Amino acid sequence: MTSTQVAAPAVAAPADHARAPRRSLMGWWRDPWRKPRLLEAFTWGYLLWSLAPVAIAVLFSFNAGKSRVSWQGFSFRWYWGDPNLSVWHDPSLHTALRYTLFLGVIVTAVTVPLGVAFALGLDRWRGRLPSFWNFQMLLSFVVPEIVLGIAVFFLVTNVGPLRNTIGTTSQVLGLVTFQLSYPVIIVRARLLTIGKEYEEAAQDLGASPLGALRRVLLPLLYPAIFASTVLVFADVIDDFVIVRYLSSTAATEPVAVKIYNTARGAPTPALNALATCLLAASLLAVTVGYLAYRFVSRGEGEKAGIDSFASQI
Repeated sequence: MTSTQVAAPAVAAPADHARAPRRSLMGWWRDPWRKPRLLEAFTWGYLLWSLAPVAIAVLFSFNAGKSRVSWQGFSFRWYWGDPNLSVWHDPSLHTALRYTLFLGVIVTAVTVPLGVAFALGLDRWRGRLPSFWNFQMLLSFVVPEIVLGIAVFFLVTNVGPLRNTIGTTSQVLGLVTFQLSYPVIIVRARLLTIGKEYEEAAQDLGASPLGALRRVLLPLLYPAIFASTVLVFADVIDDFVIVRYLSSTAATEPVAVKIYNTARGAPTPALNALATCLLAASLLAVTVGYLAYRFVSRGEGEKAGIDSFASQI
């Protein structure tokens, strides 16, 4: 009797095993916590579709020949090897690269402090007037860039104090106006997560409002400030519409405009090399911002650990 009872499950096991895959497949499909394999495949496909043209453009910047579609060997000819057409030796190309980086640094240095101050003012100010300025800030965020570029163009060509300032001055003015909303939004989001308790505690301990802002609030805003700096710099050096409308001579044409004007002819891979240099500058800015953020975060963590240890003693 015992042997029969033991053998019965052994006979039924193959049938259960045969039905197991169907049940597991249906259970996986109905499981809301299953791994999103379809979403992962779509994400990887999108990344490959987006990055493949960039990778091809970067690859052909190292092409030894003049073709941009046929590989003819590896070379640094279009960076500095060619005595006339390389980025290093062609005055128009390295002028465009230098001017792009110059615009990025100047606009970032003006926009981020203004954006941080604007965000603090909107966060602390109450009433209808700050609501109007908040709407005004968001307006520059949603207005199409071409509309803003045309508006600034008419402003600098018709308004008295700004007349005949088309070029670097008008480009900086237009880019700061367009980019200001990014640091305001990022810093205000950080302020909402921080709250006012830290500043109030610092003032209760004797700090002035300015001292609480400098010693307590700004260190807590460092991640948002770094993120704003990287975002604004990367977006400025990639801008085309505003700088295209407000450029005056070839000396005020950044890389994006230079690529647009040159690509209609018979460009050499030096154009790819120029775009690769700009891409490297963007990646360098992101890397520096990330390392600075990690350094500040580590310093804050060490300081918190020391304060905790001192309080225990």
